[in-house]
Amino acid sequence: MIKAEQRNIALLVLAFAAFYLLPLGFHGLWIPDETRYAQISQEMLHSGHWAAPHFMGLRYFEKPAAGYWLIAVGQAIFGENLFGVRIASALSSGLSVVLAYWLATRMWNDPRKSFASALLFMSFVFIAGQAGYANLDPQFTLWANLTLVGFWCAVHSSGRARLGAWALIGLACGMGFMTKGFLAWALPVMIALPYMLWQRRVGELLRYGPLAVLIAIVVSLPWVLTVHAQEPDFWRFFFWHEHVRRFAGADAQHAEPWWFYLPLLVVSCLPWAVLLPVTFRQAWQHRRRPEIAFLLLWLLVPLAFLSISNGKLPTYLLPCLLPVALLMADGLIERLRQRQLTALRVNGWLNAAAGLLGLLALVYLQLKQPLYDHEPLHLLLALVVLTGWCASNALQGLRPMKYWAAPALGGWLLVALLPAALPYDVVHNKTPDQFVLAHQAQLAASTHLLSNDLGAASALAWRLNRTDVSFFNTWNELEYGLGYPDAQGREVTLKRINTWMTKARSEGQVGVVMRGRSDEELRELELLPKDAERFDEGNLIILIYPKTAP
Repeated sequence: MIKAEQRNIALLVLAFAAFYLLPLGFHGLWIPDETRYAQISQEMLHSGHWAAPHFMGLRYFEKPAAGYWLIAVGQAIFGENLFGVRIASALSSGLSVVLAYWLATRMWNDPRKSFASALLFMSFVFIAGQAGYANLDPQFTLWANLTLVGFWCAVHSSGRARLGAWALIGLACGMGFMTKGFLAWALPVMIALPYMLWQRRVGELLRYGPLAVLIAIVVSLPWVLTVHAQEPDFWRFFFWHEHVRRFAGADAQHAEPWWFYLPLLVVSCLPWAVLLPVTFRQAWQHRRRPEIAFLLLWLLVPLAFLSISNGKLPTYLLPCLLPVALLMADGLIERLRQRQLTALRVNGWLNAAAGLLGLLALVYLQLKQPLYDHEPLHLLLALVVLTGWCASNALQGLRPMKYWAAPALGGWLLVALLPAALPYDVVHNKTPDQFVLAHQAQLAASTHLLSNDLGAASALAWRLNRTDVSFFNTWNELEYGLGYPDAQGREVTLKRINTWMTKARSEGQVGVVMRGRSDEELRELELLPKDAERFDEGNLIILIYPKTAP
């Protein structure tokens, strides 16, 4: 049994290295998130201003600072490269996998359920995909997971272990708050309070809860006071704009219907989504077991809370997926023991059928209206992804007792290879830093930089380690930062472009990164002088204007 457990842990570690870490540096930064987080954290690293986030030199108060700190540390240790930018997300997701394994062990003391919990969570395509994506959600998910794992440990321990668990809750809440805000405090309360009411242990919550609150305050207060001293308007903007308005405002960003997260939950659990109905049915049948009740609360309460919010993003669902993995693992292992294999067979065959349809569609389109234009390697990788998905899921359908875990390999292949398997135009239109990298020397020699696309502008700023990019007829999320007096002149309107260009070229070479896709963008391109050295890639254009005589 010990050897089997060691083998399972070794397999998880090997899978983490192969499918989480290895692909980090093999494709460019996706817009809009990755280029933004890369640039903000790089700016912290070089400016030494760690309290208040700035985006290309402008105040950017949409998130607290701690998430950027970890991305900056990754760049400081591993270099200002693709791997360094993404390693914080990968490690955060990996630590959440460890928490899934540990919590399952604590709940059931069953090595098979512990392994299944970690494997399922690690192979959810949404979890694995976000692990290779530089943003703050994997970090926040780690802190939320650590808070609730700490809570379970606290209510099932005594003496010093219980005190340590409550202190751990406070640490995780403090870090979660400094990563994404007040939700880090709200979620554990919404879950812990009904659980302790059900357990008739509210007195214990009132005795020990203040310790967690105190630790959370001690962890976060130095940054809270520092950012207030440096930027007095931070808390007004962050609280009202990023919390109240996003949750309840009629004009909330990313507004979606209340049911938005229900289909997303199904998609997030691929390649195991077909197991969801039997998982929930078994969990409901055993809802009086303390661990099942706790996991159901952990899943359903945040899901309901997020669903009533006006502003919704897919990544908000991430903290709900660890309890799904544990509930699914509990049901899966019990079904294997009882040889109730129908759900596993159906899951494998449906996934394999979907993959086969995708494979046939790709071949048909490639013959009739090619998606890949002289891109044999990209096409080959796409075929490998779809074939691997079909084969791994077919194994589960054929031999569910022996190959119940096989779909994990298909999910990992999908996440690891898909960016490199997409058609050239799709990848390079969405990863402008690679285009910038190809012409980095020419752009770096420019005295002035200009862009009409914030994703391209942030990629330009990160690759050149410069914050002085001017914004041509585009500001959107930078409107708040551009409102400060020290930011005047960074935006260039359609009416000002000729004046700006004349002045800039009289001072030196001008480098421009443009997106020319929409009618508005093409109009912007037409307003620029025509004597530039031009480079095109997809709908991205780089223009290098030589200095002119004053």
